[in-house]
Amino acid sequence: MPLTFELAEFTVADEDEPALLAGRQAMAKGLRRAFPGALAAWLTQQDDGSWLDIVLWRSREEAEDAAARIEQVPEARAWFRHIAKSRGLRHVEVVEQTLFDLAPRAIDSGDSPGL
Repeated sequence: MPLTFELAEFTVADEDEPALLAGRQAMAKGLRRAFPGALAAWLTQQDDGSWLDIVLWRSREEAEDAAARIEQVPEARAWFRHIAKSRGLRHVEVVEQTLFDLAPRAIDSGDSPGL
């Protein structure tokens, strides 16, 4: 069972961005509590202003199960209210990985080394 990334692309109205960001941690904690196969999550903003939510899952099966049942998680339901338009959800399986050390001090200072 290869690791799987879930990619959810969406837009948010400018006035809803602060609430989206404020509710992110509660949503992520609710997701992890309901679906232990969720290993990590990143919320990113794309160059066009849209958002890409990236979740790393232990397997595609766990990712697809969570996608089918996510509306049962109250924190997720509340967070989804801030989304103006979904641009789709897809899953991609990891076929090779190289992990680099993400030293917190390098990330916090903005001095993370180039790859």
